[in-house]
This record gives sequence, structure tokens and C-alpha cells, in this order.
Amino acid sequence: MPNGPLSLPARLSLLAWDADPSRQAPAVRAGALAELARRGLLIDDDGIATPRDLDSRTGDPVLDGLLELVSESCPHRWRVWVTLRARYTLDAVREQLVAEGVLRAEKHRVLGVFPSVEHVLADTARADALRREAHRVLAGSVPVEEVPEPTATVLALAAAAGLRSAPGGSSREGRAETLARRAGAATPAFAAVLRELCAGLREEAPLASLARGR
Repeated sequence: MPNGPLSLPARLSLLAWDADPSRQAPAVRAGALAELARRGLLIDDDGIATPRDLDSRTGDPVLDGLLELVSESCPHRWRVWVTLRARYTLDAVREQLVAEGVLRAEKHRVLGVFPSVEHVLADTARADALRREAHRVLAGSVPVEEVPEPTATVLALAAAAGLRSAPGGSSREGRAETLARRAGAATPAFAAVLRELCAGLREEAPLASLARGR
């Protein structure tokens, strides 16, 4: 997948770009949780997302911000963290993508008085490439063993979130399950975490759709 240096939550932000923020935020948060779990910085303690070391840092402000949030909060299960204050992570990813030139922040005033910021895609080519590859992989055009594990993780989460960037249908669901197994094949502990994150996204997706009147 042509993603350059983009992290899992950044890729999910672009795949979810056309979705309502109520759907974007959980997907992006799940991506950040998955990234931290893959790196071993968040571990599973009987279903609870737990920092391995309170002093660990990644150098990525989005991931470090989430690590700090988890460290300073009451213990919660992975599914809870998918939605709990998820907008915090979405906003942090957007700021990061603005700094990298992928998004552009346009300032304006609501009702001519209240300051507001609207984010606009500046690098549409990168977002389009991510979506094309998502369709190709989820449609089965690429052998699953050739899909990199980070990409398999992103697409398993995108499918669980019901993002429109992922083709629909029962075949997609089966492919998403295969990609989830591919993502967690090397590390059973991460596989268990990914299952919880996908389950949390599937629980949230119908609520987000109802909020938009779909």
C-alpha cells in the first residue's frame, strides 16, 4: 500500500475521510491503539489495555498523547478505548497530517463571529492511492500472504468500522477476517487485541450510521 511514512491512525484517517466524524474518530483511535499494541507499548492484561512502561515514548505525538491518556486514566477494556475521548486522537492526527502537508487547515468564522478550522485534503493523490489499494486488497486481487501486516491491520479495522472506502458484501467480510488473521499471525497477543478492536468498531458502526440517518 503506497503510504510512505504514515502511521496506522493516519492511514485510517485518510481512508475515513468522507465519513462523519462520529465514525472517523473510533476508526482512527482503533488504529492508534493497534499501533501501540504492535509496538508492545500497550499490552493486554486480562482484557485491559495497559501501558507496559509508564516512561515509554514513541516520538510520535499522536501515539505518545494516547499513551499518556491511557496511563493517566482509570483502567478500561480495549473496546471502551475505541470510543472514549476518541475525538482527542482524531484531532491530533489531523494536526500531524497538516504538519506533513497531507491536509490543509483553513480558518474561518462561524456566523462571522466564532473562529473555526476546516481541514481540507491537500495531498489527494495519496488519499486516492490508499483507497484504490484498499479496494484491491479487500476485493481479493492480492494474495493475503503478500499483504504487509500493518496494511492487513489497517484494512481489517477499516472493514470493521464499515468505512465506505472498503467494498461491501459478504465476500468483503470474509476477506477482512482473513486479513485480521494475517495481521496477528506472528503475535497471538496482538491477534487477541485486534479482535477486540474490530469488535468495538463493529458495535459502534451502526450507531454512527443511525446518527446520520442512514
